[in-house]
Amino acid sequence: MFPLLSLLLMSNRSLNASEMPKEWDEGTLLGLKVSLAAILAVITLATMLFNMFVIITIILTRKLHTPANYLIGSLAATDLLVSILVMPISIAYTISHKWNFGQIMCDIWLSSDITCCTASILHLCVIALDRYWAITDALEYTKRRTASRAALMITVVWVISICISMPPLFWRQAKAQEEILHCVVNTDQISYTIYSTCGAFYIPTVLLIILYGRIYVALDPGFLSRHRCMGSDLPRKGILIPAARERKATKTLGIILGAFIFCWLPFFVVSLVLPICHEACWSHPILLDIFTWLGYLNSLINPVIYTAFNEDFKQAFQKMIRFKKCS
Repeated sequence: MFPLLSLLLMSNRSLNASEMPKEWDEGTLLGLKVSLAAILAVITLATMLFNMFVIITIILTRKLHTPANYLIGSLAATDLLVSILVMPISIAYTISHKWNFGQIMCDIWLSSDITCCTASILHLCVIALDRYWAITDALEYTKRRTASRAALMITVVWVISICISMPPLFWRQAKAQEEILHCVVNTDQISYTIYSTCGAFYIPTVLLIILYGRIYVALDPGFLSRHRCMGSDLPRKGILIPAARERKATKTLGIILGAFIFCWLPFFVVSLVLPICHEACWSHPILLDIFTWLGYLNSLINPVIYTAFNEDFKQAFQKMIRFKKCS
């Protein structure tokens, strides 16, 4: 989400022959760079293809034309933007260790990076919120669960994401010439670091955990039975036993939540702690880059999970495959 540091730090230092191990000659370093570039390129291409598949599947399958799936399609479109606008340039920056695209491109790339990655994370929140309302307020929410409501939720996601990504543009210009070789966010602004990490990760994560916890409780038959024994009229409150489809969709959401925390937690912990403690904290550039690309990997994992665990998407995929074979 924020700029990458070197995965091959040793290749970027000015070491003389006596300081560099024999095995780290130019040929070895070149081979490592090529291998790394190939791996990252495969991840980027796979992210593009899987998210394109989800989008195309939703467009071509009438059964998937529902507000809930529009949110999933919007998430796929956002992750597709990450793979197109962010990851390819990140590969070049990781391998070359220098920013060669100029200050204007740096501003565009950083803004796209922060905006798209934040939007991807916030999409998970609105999907969980939609699922929560659908389960705990089924009767009333069915009437309000419309395409226009989904569009409003998506709009709010992008507005918040842009608000998080914009502030650095106002102070980065003063150092345009100094930082032309390194496209970075100014971490001297501790207030922005706290604002951006909380807005992009910590608050959404807390919201996701709370929502999923309440969904899990609402799906627990024991919970419903206990309330019925106490005389609660749950159906009138909209808390109903969901159909098997709702249960499976919620299971998919739980897997998505687990993958999201696994991918982004290390990055955001480091992003918040390092600017605050500076030299007092130990960090390694290779580790920082791994955490950053682990976050990008979440944009690949999201569509893979939906195609693997969502029955509607699996059936639509099988129909598309059969159609291609017949044609």
